[in-house]
Amino acid sequence: MPKGYAIFTEVIHDQDRYDGYVQKALPTILQSGGRAIVVHDGPEVLEGGWHGSRTVVLEFDSVEAARNWYNSPEYQAVMGERHAAADANAVIVSGFEMPRA
Repeated sequence: MPKGYAIFTEVIHDQDRYDGYVQKALPTILQSGGRAIVVHDGPEVLEGGWHGSRTVVLEFDSVEAARNWYNSPEYQAVMGERHAAADANAVIVSGFEMPRA
């Protein structure tokens, strides 16, 4: 089963409030088996446009696990704090598994 990834691109306009959100959101991610594999400011844009100055990639054991985290009452209770502190785009995608030859 492929991994699931929640990917966020963000423009943070209230860093203190965003930091408070992270402190509340992190336990919900860990409780759902997730882990942050990318938190990067200032991505190098090679082609096209990119929204935001921060990119965050969270890895979960499956797409279903990523969806369950995002939709969980625990995360939904703190998500509004991110919305108040940053403008964001968010997606959930499936990891790629190379076909066997």
